[in-house]
Amino acid sequence: MALRKLLFRVYALNSTPHSVKVLNTHMSAFSVLSPNSDLRVKHDRHNLCFSITMDGEGHQDSAVLRYKFTSKKEVDLLSTYVPESFRGKGVAALLSKAAMDFLVEENLKAHISCWYIKKYVEETPLLGYKDLIIF
Repeated sequence: MALRKLLFRVYALNSTPHSVKVLNTHMSAFSVLSPNSDLRVKHDRHNLCFSITMDGEGHQDSAVLRYKFTSKKEVDLLSTYVPESFRGKGVAALLSKAAMDFLVEENLKAHISCWYIKKYVEETPLLGYKDLIIF
């Protein structure tokens, strides 16, 4: 686990401006923060989703990553949704990072139904998430 965090820190320092920094990976909650904003990922275990609430154009909107358990130790990462006005700003990457960290912390494996999360895992090989995926 320490090696994974070290690799992530190295990756985050060398990646795009939308890279993320893990602030807290406590078993019951995740807090992920973009260095350029105060976007926080909330994990709602009851509703099986991760979300980020954002202010834009006079109203609040939420980006959401949904999942479901397929067995006691397996989940299916179903979908991500980011409101159009917040697309291309790394919001889906923040959600994906939080979901993958959840898998690590809970010792889970995942099927990935969402095309974006598949892309995220493929584009961040240094984080070692491919070992968590069931093909």
